[in-house]
Amino acid sequence: MRKIWNGITDFYRRGDLLLLFLCVVTTVFGIVMIASATRYSSSSRYLIVQIAALFLGVLLYVAVSLLDIEILAEHRELLLTFNVLLMSMLLIWGVEGNTGNRAWLDLPLLPVNIQPAEICKITFVIALAKTMSNNRAKLSSVKSVGSIVLQTLLMIGLIVVISRDEGSAIVFIFIFFVVAYVGGVRSWWFLVGLAVAAAAFPLLWKYFFKDYQKDRILMLWDASIDPNGKGVRWDTNRSMAMLSGGGIAGQGLFHGSMLQNHAIAAQHTDFIFSAIGEELGILGCAFTLLLLLSIVARCIHVGLKTPNYMNRLICIGIAAMLIFQILINVGMCIGLTPVVGLTLPFVSYGGSSIVTLYLAMGIVSGIHMRPDPESKSPYIQPRY
Repeated sequence: MRKIWNGITDFYRRGDLLLLFLCVVTTVFGIVMIASATRYSSSSRYLIVQIAALFLGVLLYVAVSLLDIEILAEHRELLLTFNVLLMSMLLIWGVEGNTGNRAWLDLPLLPVNIQPAEICKITFVIALAKTMSNNRAKLSSVKSVGSIVLQTLLMIGLIVVISRDEGSAIVFIFIFFVVAYVGGVRSWWFLVGLAVAAAAFPLLWKYFFKDYQKDRILMLWDASIDPNGKGVRWDTNRSMAMLSGGGIAGQGLFHGSMLQNHAIAAQHTDFIFSAIGEELGILGCAFTLLLLLSIVARCIHVGLKTPNYMNRLICIGIAAMLIFQILINVGMCIGLTPVVGLTLPFVSYGGSSIVTLYLAMGIVSGIHMRPDPESKSPYIQPRY
């Protein structure tokens, strides 16, 4: 009991309380919007799950802050094995969603479903950062780049083949590019990667993408696709109508004309930003983005302040994960990006998402607690 009390005291003195405050405020704001977006169902299940996830997330935030991430990173092979095993569990206990992807685990002893890809994002960032740290002296060598590319392709392959959740796979690609660039991999490697991707894209488009996925991408430029708005444009059109109906200050909390009539099936998850726009207007949307960008900025700030190369990459990787999900989710709501099923961090409904986000933020807080006295260059990218 004394050790627990000492740990709490240590967290209070040295933990990142500002980051925790920003996360809690954003989550509570999201809970209020979820209450409004699910009011039509007359069920309190969504609120109970989200509130329970918040409390569990805060406890994990404190616990992980007290953990030295270097201890976990030393066993990156186990982290990669854990990712493989966790994703493989979808073959047995996976549950298919409305779009046909098998992205959720329905374990017999748990009251809620779990999305393994959310957990794997964190362990992937840690393993990637540790691999780059170990190979820092020859970061742009074929062996080093090949190692981090294989780790990334492994995760993408598992997600695409087992769960068919292409939206989550894209997040891993973005994290890889940001961490590799910030870590100091030479620019010509990115040109090689883009050339390979450009060469492979026609084959992927022909044999990998399904017809509805092609239509979701092409509709952004081709007005002839679903001109009546009853197919792939349905959700996007309804989302934009909700946003435009809110105006500057919105129609009022719990008073959105479309939201309260369940205009979109995913209005409490993928399209909660549109729900905010209708009921709280442009001001509510701006407030939401301000909260989220403050969290991102705090993660980057902690990463820039630590002299430890690996820890910097972990913070940047977590920030990249948040940035990409925010950009894609908001882009979906305003019709600038295809609908790929990515939720808005800390705001959208999802117990496993909330818990894993607080787990990631706890890692950032732990890095803030114990600055490493490593005598390295203060720059993110090492000198060649």
